[in-house]
Amino acid sequence: MFPPSNRLYFENAAGRVEEDRAGFVRLTYTLGRREASIWHGLLQHTKHLLARQGQGLLLVDQRAMQAYSLEEQRWLVEEWLPQAIVEGGYRYGAIVQARDAFARLAMDTVRLQAQNLQLTYRYFTNEEEAVAWLRAQIKEFSLRYNS
Repeated sequence: MFPPSNRLYFENAAGRVEEDRAGFVRLTYTLGRREASIWHGLLQHTKHLLARQGQGLLLVDQRAMQAYSLEEQRWLVEEWLPQAIVEGGYRYGAIVQARDAFARLAMDTVRLQAQNLQLTYRYFTNEEEAVAWLRAQIKEFSLRYNS
């Protein structure tokens, strides 16, 4: 289920955070309901790895995720995303969409509420396309700043 080539950074009941060998951070949600403190911990570790990794690239695998509650949506948009951008350097997000229709609808609400943030993200139905898009961002970043 999880690629063995990635380095595990953090894992709890809400999901896992890995440093992908391709040069981005990978957040994978697990199946089931989330307890707020556990979910917050998962995302705080994601922010810390983004800062440490330094490229600001995140793949979010939401395929097993259940819908965000209204409070989770609020916390994500008003607290975590702004902090992840400023403190973690989060700039590019590739979201592999949830299988659950209600989870996709909740994520659409988050997307609409977060559209003014300095963040570029794309939605994908499969992981391969998401990884390819993130690799293109790495290549573009490298060309822009190493020329």
